[in-house]
Amino acid sequence: MSSDAPLSGSALTITAGGYTAEIASVGATLRTLRHEGRDLVVPFDADEVRPAFRGAVLAPWPNRVVDGQYSFGGTEHELALTEPSRQHALHGLVAWTDFRIASHEPDRAVLATTVPAQAGYPFRVEVLVEYRVDAEGLHTTITGTNTGPDAAPWGTGPHPYLVGGEGRVDDWTLTLPAAEVLEVTEDRLVPTGLAPVHDEFDLRSATRIGDRFIDHAYTGFERDAAGVATIVLTAADERGVRVTFGPECPWVQVHTADHVIPEYHRAGLAVEPMTCAPDAFNAGTDAGLVVLEPGASHAASWTIAAV
Repeated sequence: MSSDAPLSGSALTITAGGYTAEIASVGATLRTLRHEGRDLVVPFDADEVRPAFRGAVLAPWPNRVVDGQYSFGGTEHELALTEPSRQHALHGLVAWTDFRIASHEPDRAVLATTVPAQAGYPFRVEVLVEYRVDAEGLHTTITGTNTGPDAAPWGTGPHPYLVGGEGRVDDWTLTLPAAEVLEVTEDRLVPTGLAPVHDEFDLRSATRIGDRFIDHAYTGFERDAAGVATIVLTAADERGVRVTFGPECPWVQVHTADHVIPEYHRAGLAVEPMTCAPDAFNAGTDAGLVVLEPGASHAASWTIAAV
């Protein structure tokens, strides 16, 4: 990145089929996504430090590693605590990395970086992020490849804040066809167990979000014959945005973006398809943790499109 680049990193624009996406190289971040001029995600300015994780790539884990501690391959590891208020390691190691631009075409951009072996994560993984637009929306694929000598724990996901339309989260209607929700402690969001969706967490039919607070992971999705699940967020005019994802993402974190900063507060709904559950580095393969053998790759994809 040159010294005169915007604060969010080198800027890339791709466009096709009525969609325009702007990508920032820091965090391989989806900075804006518009369909025929309408925002589908909460944007931020190119010459602005990205607000929190808005649009960032999460790898080599999404969500939290509780207390920053986990065991893998018979060895105990301790990660830096990047969520000080809750004392967890949050959202991986590449969200503030300046990715290199591997390729850039009018409708496609590929960014890459390598997670170096380091304290807490002594594994080397190459991360490749492809963004592509066409008439069906913005397609994203994240691929992790283990270039080190030892097996590595792996998980990934995005962090877009979706925009349903006019207004804020309270005004929008959400359809989230998931049968189970991961319950967590109120103070630190530590997972306590999987439960059938209930009360305010049951959003299997179109439901106005209202003032409910959600910062939970869902699983057990209703899927079509190809294994694709669909989450839909709409405004009063029935226009909005949808996210589709395949079976490589069995989990989705949803957050109503409650924030102490007024302009951030409930401005968009975080919908984060994930290859694994929160704290999967401790919960293991039953929670979706991918074990990347040396030389092996794992890819996960999703699409954001206008409704």
